[in-house]
Amino acid sequence: MSELRLQKFLANNGICSRRKAEEHILNGDVKVNGKVVTELGTKVDPDFDEIIFKNQQIKQQTENKVYILLNKPIGYVTTTKDQFQRDTVVDLVETKEKVLPVGRLDMYTSGAIILTNDGDFIYKVTHPKYEIEKTYNATIKGNITEDEIETLRNGVQIENYTTGEAKVRILKVDKEKNISRIEIIIHEGKNREVRKMLATIGKKVLALHRSKIGNIDVKDLRLGTWRYLSEKEVKQLLNNRR
Repeated sequence: MSELRLQKFLANNGICSRRKAEEHILNGDVKVNGKVVTELGTKVDPDFDEIIFKNQQIKQQTENKVYILLNKPIGYVTTTKDQFQRDTVVDLVETKEKVLPVGRLDMYTSGAIILTNDGDFIYKVTHPKYEIEKTYNATIKGNITEDEIETLRNGVQIENYTTGEAKVRILKVDKEKNISRIEIIIHEGKNREVRKMLATIGKKVLALHRSKIGNIDVKDLRLGTWRYLSEKEVKQLLNNRR
């Protein structure tokens, strides 16, 4: 087998995402042939090199690549193992392959999340440069205005960065109940980005659901259920860039 970067090897074998693997390497959590490696450019040959991650030898996986679409309920965390023993998205799927979540949804957000053992796929779907759109439906407190919608479309200042342009539209305004429903389409997907965007215009999120990743939606999946993506859907998702 040809050589590949160490972080890619870890991601391909279900240890963590490629970006998380880079953190582990820099932290000295990985050994190659008995030596701690902290250089991100290090290449390994899985057929000959011994790779140890946190005292566990990592073998090259040979099983088929799988891609699972889950409609995540509220109350589950997007990780493989939680330090507080909370339920995780991995607990909801049954597959012999060791899969990782592609990106994340916070515990109180429901909706579309993909799990896979394909490290390259995880990288391409989560990295901002590929600009794969994620569609959210948000129920917020108060009546939102077109001016506020325009502010969100143009990007807002969150902490130390400005969000990119977003596609935003009003789905419903209920003046009697004092709530609004809107659709927001973004491609960055930073931590709790939609909630933070709405907070900048003084809106509190009452419910948040991710309905689509690219053109893949969960409208036919009940909360807590999942299905495999077809080969056509995987290709469609990777080609569905802005």
